[in-house]
Amino acid sequence: MKQVYFDNAATTPIRDAVIDRMVEVMRSQYGNASSTHSMGRSAKSLLERSRKSIASFFNVNASEIVFTAGGTEADNLVLYSAVRDLGVTEIITSKLEHHAVLHTVEHLQKKFDIAITYVNLLDNGMIDLTDLERLLQSPNKKLVSLMHVNNEIGNKLDLKKVAELCKANDTLFHSDTVQSIGHYKLDLQAIPIDFLAASAHKFHGPKGIGFAFIRKGSGIKASIFGGEQERGYRAGTESIHNIVGMEEALKLSYANLEKERSQILELKTYFIERLKSLSAKMAFNGNCENLDESTYTLINVCLPIAPEKGGMLHFQLDLKGIACSKGSACQSGSNQNSHVLSEILNAENLLKPSVRFSFSCFNTKEEVDYVIDTLKDFVEN
Repeated sequence: MKQVYFDNAATTPIRDAVIDRMVEVMRSQYGNASSTHSMGRSAKSLLERSRKSIASFFNVNASEIVFTAGGTEADNLVLYSAVRDLGVTEIITSKLEHHAVLHTVEHLQKKFDIAITYVNLLDNGMIDLTDLERLLQSPNKKLVSLMHVNNEIGNKLDLKKVAELCKANDTLFHSDTVQSIGHYKLDLQAIPIDFLAASAHKFHGPKGIGFAFIRKGSGIKASIFGGEQERGYRAGTESIHNIVGMEEALKLSYANLEKERSQILELKTYFIERLKSLSAKMAFNGNCENLDESTYTLINVCLPIAPEKGGMLHFQLDLKGIACSKGSACQSGSNQNSHVLSEILNAENLLKPSVRFSFSCFNTKEEVDYVIDTLKDFVEN
């Protein structure tokens, strides 16, 4: 059976060169980076070289990169400490954020009795920046948490503009950049953001490793206690092979960025054209059809299929070997509607099946044609 992987927003295949580099490190650099003997010092040296390399891609100091188990932990570290240690009494966010942010701020509200304010959304799911500017006038000690690229509908935030608004209003700014790191270059000297989160498995690296960018002098403190690893931000023995794998994946992603972005954007454009030819009633969720204001890596489409038939769509796609998603991977096992689509779709379209297709440099137009043919057969038969 043909296998087509169009769920790269959930996770990406690891590049062969990354696997080779990780295996090499696992075989030769198994010392604990906290040990003082030569093998420990060697592992520590490799760890810090990777940290310095990753920092260089974002034009920041190596000490501002803190390794974590992934984007979720990085989000939690920043948000929790901002309230507990920095005196934040109000978090401004949106109802379209990843649950790593939404569930964390809900917990913080209960635990610390802080204010949670949700910025208004435009009809296409874009953040209403005029409303955000209004909310920034609050006298509270504030933190804004807005993702750079939405993981379900692909909407892209003007990160620099929001960062400048926050700075002008003496407000901390955190962004979940899990869907954009490795796909967009970010100069964090030009963008006055305070914190961001990243995860290696979204840019062809290993799972279980990511990092937080924490601006120097921010005052963020640890949420995991034990040893003094990661300059005291995160206790626990560092996973050297995963960190080196993440560095290698990031290096390759940025080395090939222009070529691969062009390839993937062409694929997305082609997919949109083929979907439109399938039905004039095809609807694209959020702003994903807008190539300037959405990421080039995904589309989210609402198919003109009756609800009673739509329930079988994902099962049929899976039978045909097509991997895609009805929302974020974190929700795909749930019978509930996507919280993102529930915010932006009307009641009629919420009953229809919506599918997220997300792409990488390993996908082809032939795979798009296969998906379109499968959808056509399903709709007609």
